[in-house]
Amino acid sequence: MKTRITEMLGIKHPIVQGGMHFVGLAELAAAVSNAGGLGIITGLTQGTPAKLAAEIKRCQAMTDKPIGVNLTFLPALTPPDYPGLIEVIIDSGVKIVETAGNNPQKWMPMLKDAGIKIVHKCTSVRHSLKAESIGCDAISVDGFECGGHPGEDDVTNWILLPRAAEELKIPFLASGGMADGRSLAAALAMGADGINMGTRFMATVEAPIHDNVKQALVKASELDTRLIMRPLRNTERVLVNAGVERLLETEKTLGAKVTFADIAEEVAGVYPRIMVNGEMDAGGWSCGMVAGLIHDIPTVKELIDRTMAEAEGLIRERMMGMLEG
Repeated sequence: MKTRITEMLGIKHPIVQGGMHFVGLAELAAAVSNAGGLGIITGLTQGTPAKLAAEIKRCQAMTDKPIGVNLTFLPALTPPDYPGLIEVIIDSGVKIVETAGNNPQKWMPMLKDAGIKIVHKCTSVRHSLKAESIGCDAISVDGFECGGHPGEDDVTNWILLPRAAEELKIPFLASGGMADGRSLAAALAMGADGINMGTRFMATVEAPIHDNVKQALVKASELDTRLIMRPLRNTERVLVNAGVERLLETEKTLGAKVTFADIAEEVAGVYPRIMVNGEMDAGGWSCGMVAGLIHDIPTVKELIDRTMAEAEGLIRERMMGMLEG
């Protein structure tokens, strides 16, 4: 299956593994790339240039296929060493960067001068158009269903993807709610050039996270996510647990007066406790509504192969059969 995304990124299948905190490590990224998709290492999980360099090297020892690195640009009292991280990416020979968070324009000259393709994650058409205008090569269009930060517009992919297709000239991925071949066929029908799967890749054999997390995803339904930090206009979709319920009760009690400090215990430093230690009630961790479509824990190759087979079957047999009928 050839699309503008497969051609641009040099991959076999139009499937990208999104950057995920404490999930996008070498094992998962290499497995996705080896299976024909694009695996992505999450840069800020490593934190320092030296650690990112080591993780990229570890991944490159596991695959000779293209890999990418995610860089999320967020305001912080002590910002990450973004120049150092970018220098490491360039020196490592990685040619694809997934950017997220704030506008990446400040860092784009360094990346573009090194011949790196930039895929920017956006939750609205207006932000997608801005990313296109500053020179991003592709967009990951993130619908309201997504795990993590869905923005504040609350537009689902059934509307967001066709709107992006109407407005964008550059290729784009469908992100949020992507789980299988049905997702891929639908995304292509709505104008996308591929899909970005995050939560679904967490429930795979190679995902380097605690089994408690994988089992929680298998057990969860589409009704088991919650939106936190909405009063702070930093909305995040997470899987419900005792820590999330404590956080939501604090937000409800304090209302518009709530500050990050009031909920920090259920947000700050939670990822290693959950992803590494399996402390499932520690607090909020990003999870999409797609959890309702996760019923097993396959290998990455099994997941990608069956996604492609299902999508191709739907396109050839069902859609073409309807036309012929």
